[in-house]
Amino acid sequence: MSTNVNSTQPVSNNQSTGRNQQNNAPANEIDLMALFGALLDRKYFIIILTTVFMVVGVAVAIFSTPIYQATAMIQVEESGGSVPGLDDMAGMFESSSKSITEIELLKSRSVIGEAVDNLHLDIVAQPKLYPIIGGRSFRKFTPVKPGDVAQPSFGAETYAWGGESINVFRFDVPKYAIDKNYIVQANENNNFTLLTEDGDKVLSGKVGEEVSNGSFMLIIKSLVARPNTEFTLTRKDRLNTILDLQAAIGASEKGKDSGIVNLNFENANPEYSEKVLNEISQIYVRRNVDRNSAEAKKSLDFLEVQLPEIKKELEQSESLFNDYQKNQQSVNITLETQGVLEQIVDLDTKLQELDLERLAMSRKFKRNHPNYQGIVEQISAVQDQRDALAQKISDLPEMQQKLLGLTRDVEVGNEIYMMLLGKVQELDIVRAGTVGNVRIIDVAEVNTTKPVKPKKALIVVMATMLGGMLAIAIVLVQKALHKGVEDPSEIEAIGLPVYASVPFSVHQDKLTTFAKGLSKGLGKGISKSLSRSSKRKGLLHKNLLAVENPADLSIEALRSLRTSLHFAMMEAKNNVIAISGPSPSVGKSFISANLGAVLAQSGQKVLVVDADMRKGYLQKHFGFDAENGLSDYLSGQQNLEQVTKSTNVNGLDVITRGQVPPNPSELLMHSNFSKLIEEVKSKYDIVIIDTPPILAVTDPAIVGGHAGSMLMVTRFGQNALKEIDYARQRFEQNGIDVKGVVFNGVLKKASNAYGYYGYYNYEYKSDK
Repeated sequence: MSTNVNSTQPVSNNQSTGRNQQNNAPANEIDLMALFGALLDRKYFIIILTTVFMVVGVAVAIFSTPIYQATAMIQVEESGGSVPGLDDMAGMFESSSKSITEIELLKSRSVIGEAVDNLHLDIVAQPKLYPIIGGRSFRKFTPVKPGDVAQPSFGAETYAWGGESINVFRFDVPKYAIDKNYIVQANENNNFTLLTEDGDKVLSGKVGEEVSNGSFMLIIKSLVARPNTEFTLTRKDRLNTILDLQAAIGASEKGKDSGIVNLNFENANPEYSEKVLNEISQIYVRRNVDRNSAEAKKSLDFLEVQLPEIKKELEQSESLFNDYQKNQQSVNITLETQGVLEQIVDLDTKLQELDLERLAMSRKFKRNHPNYQGIVEQISAVQDQRDALAQKISDLPEMQQKLLGLTRDVEVGNEIYMMLLGKVQELDIVRAGTVGNVRIIDVAEVNTTKPVKPKKALIVVMATMLGGMLAIAIVLVQKALHKGVEDPSEIEAIGLPVYASVPFSVHQDKLTTFAKGLSKGLGKGISKSLSRSSKRKGLLHKNLLAVENPADLSIEALRSLRTSLHFAMMEAKNNVIAISGPSPSVGKSFISANLGAVLAQSGQKVLVVDADMRKGYLQKHFGFDAENGLSDYLSGQQNLEQVTKSTNVNGLDVITRGQVPPNPSELLMHSNFSKLIEEVKSKYDIVIIDTPPILAVTDPAIVGGHAGSMLMVTRFGQNALKEIDYARQRFEQNGIDVKGVVFNGVLKKASNAYGYYGYYNYEYKSDK
């Protein structure tokens, strides 16, 4: 024997309102337990979606291209001395780190651009890989000897499968071809063909030779591949290549004011990342040295220009001196003149040295700077001394003056020439010995055993978490958007008592599926024959759950409804029960047929009438045909005895819908329907009339006017609360009072069990 704990007594409006106030949470309160229950209901969906995302994450982690990071270290030293006495005051003022300036110089377009030009980084040539799995196959291939390449898989000979390589030295293209992809196809005998993406031939040639057609020029230094293997070749815009490289290279100071700069560069090719980072570091250090030796180089350049002029003037002075001595027959200067000469030579040499210092000062300081003014004052003082000696020279004999001037020019020129020559050697040593204030501590190197990307474990974890969160979000959104009533207390809250909660029957679902398959498999003619002979073969009620499985929980709920109706009908005007619903497919026919069987099994004489003359299929529950039914009686074609069909359930008769009429509502308003009600209500203990949905047609309101009791069937999770309330209003507008609601198709869901109300149906069978 089975029982259930569904509500068996109708609840009055006041009682339901009180219960609603007592048990229902405020409208704005989130029922966390109900949400948790909703997640439990969809646990398989959540598990499946999470698993799918996890599998995708694993696939992405396996087939993603590993990214390697090259790292290098550069030290930036302080250059130049500080002003004595001001070292302690320097710390009082905030100043930017010298490393920040050097980092900006290192990542400048000038340095990066030179690296791009030296390494031809604006030429991108890569082997064409098979989609998805090609990259992993290419990386996993290990050549036994140089030049080995992997054999193609799946017959895809145009793709590279491992070991293929290409080295493009030069690729000049017209402006319109910048950033466009071209295809290099390897041919026999070390030849190649350059194609467009559409397959049009551009040029062809041999590896190691310059190939040109006037617009395109290509030089391939090396090519290792099977014939027909393809490579993608692109000439990128130089400026964009520089900007991309600037963004890709990371440079940061290690610690504050440490002067240590860490460089890093990530790329899928470890050799490429090392080569690029080393080239940029070397260019930067070389430029730093050039920048620090620029002053010495400028002075050296100036002196190298002056030396030939000084030497030329010296040679002219020597020539004039020698010619004069020959003409004057070896005339020598006196001792007095010799003393004056030595002084003049010293002063002229000193003037030349001071003038060089003045030129050097002019490049460092303004003319009003004290250092520059000091040099000018020294020059003026030496010039005054020289002018004083010029007065002594004017007192000498004319021949001695001439000889003194020539001798002075020779000796001064020689002194100046030797001085400049020494300066040149000195500056050349300074320039060659300049090391700059930056140096490479660690050259670029890549740890090929530990790629920095992808983080495989992190990808799998994040993909799994994303799948789980997405699944949970979908479930919660669907619950928020789903307005179907799943809690009987919501119906009671609007003043409609719930007479019974009928669980969803898996056995009934199997019976319905069997009946549909039998009907499709046998055909209409055999189905009719089976219906006529079904009484003898016991197949009549194969679709009636109350007969096939009387212990089913749904039937137990209908027995509870039978008890509720016993008390509800005490004040009814007659024994006619009309059953309707807000919308189709709520299970009205199931409730009507099986309720009739349950009532008949209790010893009552019951008639079930299918008043849904449009789409009624009550006959399917009993194995009858729809013909010879209600519409035939109302139209006067047949009498009551002809349309009444007996069933194998003692005391249960059925009137099917009959042939589909063009005017069902008009037939129900005919006096024949009133006559039918008067006749059957005295002949049977209970008359159950199955009607169409009230929100679809007006038929239930017509039938409800003849019935003593009106029940409304709603389906679990299908009918919204507003829809149920609107259906009741439609009945009330026609003067019909809905006695109660049958909550059909209830599923035992965790969201209900964890909510404010837990409606359970317990199975309670005999052990035998």
